[in-house]
Amino acid sequence: MPIVDVELVGPDAAAGGGAFAQALADAAAAVFGAPVATTWVRVRVLAPEAYAENGAAVAASERPVFVTVRKRHVPAQAELAAEARALTLAIAAAVRRPAERVHVEYAPPAAGRMAFGGTLVE
Repeated sequence: MPIVDVELVGPDAAAGGGAFAQALADAAAAVFGAPVATTWVRVRVLAPEAYAENGAAVAASERPVFVTVRKRHVPAQAELAAEARALTLAIAAAVRRPAERVHVEYAPPAAGRMAFGGTLVE
């Protein structure tokens, strides 16, 4: 049930439309080893003028990508580190941005906090 929110800075980011979101979903599912139709990806684009870094102008080629991952359970630290690195590389390749500009955040475990169709995830 991983849910992955991907927010890209810049209008060029989602030029591929639905194929772009599908490529991200497939890449994330491969990293998670998830069965078909169990990794959900939502893509949002943030206008470049709505993003800034203190004391620096951000070149179009350096625009960041912010990723939030929600999973039933967050893996142990060593597995989490490996998964975060693999996910970073997969997303960077899919969006054609440097891996150094892809920032991944793991939300707290969804078990006991999230409901699908009214059924609480355990």
